[in-house]
Amino acid sequence: MVARERVALDVDGLRMRYGTVEVLKDVRLRVGHGEVVCLLGPNGAGKTTTLEILEGFRTRSAGRVEVLGVDPAHGDERWRARVGVVLQSWRDHGRWRVRELLAHLGTYYARYATERIDRPWDPDRLIAAVGLTAQAEKKVRTLSGGQRRRLDVAVGIVGRPELLFLDEPTAGLDPVARRAFHGLVDRLAAEQDTTIVLTTHDLHEAQQLADRIVILDGGRIIADGTARELAERIVGEDTVRWTHGGRDHVRATRESTRFAHELFRRHGDGITGLEIRRATLEDTYLSLVGQPAGGRGADAGGVRGPGGGVR
Repeated sequence: MVARERVALDVDGLRMRYGTVEVLKDVRLRVGHGEVVCLLGPNGAGKTTTLEILEGFRTRSAGRVEVLGVDPAHGDERWRARVGVVLQSWRDHGRWRVRELLAHLGTYYARYATERIDRPWDPDRLIAAVGLTAQAEKKVRTLSGGQRRRLDVAVGIVGRPELLFLDEPTAGLDPVARRAFHGLVDRLAAEQDTTIVLTTHDLHEAQQLADRIVILDGGRIIADGTARELAERIVGEDTVRWTHGGRDHVRATRESTRFAHELFRRHGDGITGLEIRRATLEDTYLSLVGQPAGGRGADAGGVRGPGGGVR
């Protein structure tokens, strides 16, 4: 569990209902300062609704929610200056130039600077951080899709937020831009102690970026933990493939490293083509979400993570 004094986000019994449809059902989650947490789930699982409640854009039906110690439903401007949001897309400010826009937005944050956090980012440093130096004087409407996505990120972090919400942040980015963005996320968490909550459909990205994975399905959190913890608890076994005596062999085991050592101890140079495939986040995700909801209870019921686990 995250120590109380280090909690950036605390959710208990969160529910959301639209008419007779309950889209969030007793969601419980704790996120510590400086953590990078990825919220995964199929379309319709409740991810966007959850983020909108945490961001203060949607009023919940029931439950307790604290974001940086404040109920987001009543967050004032000082609280909002501490929170950054990167939406999936937006299409405003097309006539502004990149540096001009970021410098202007930054003025709204200057009054909320503290001894610990100097707000806002310097525009040129921010532009360099998101890889838009060559586009600094271009109008927003002339940017490519990938460049526009980098600007979206810059807008979200211009006030040096303590907590940053990223909704599908790398959608539309090419591989080079995506790698640069991943580096930026790592620096924000490590150097700025920024807490980051993101959603993505890219499981490799989630495994690479996140300290913790939270899987939401049917309006409930069904798993919470590190990618490796969830793989070990839910999928369980690694796959070892090897060749000996001209024959191919395969073995599923929870002790793949020990098993490989034993193979070489017994057969030495007779072992060729050894391959160990460890259970991945994709395996975990598909084993939970890729089957009917009614078939998950027995398998997932014992999964517990730092934030509270399966509900």
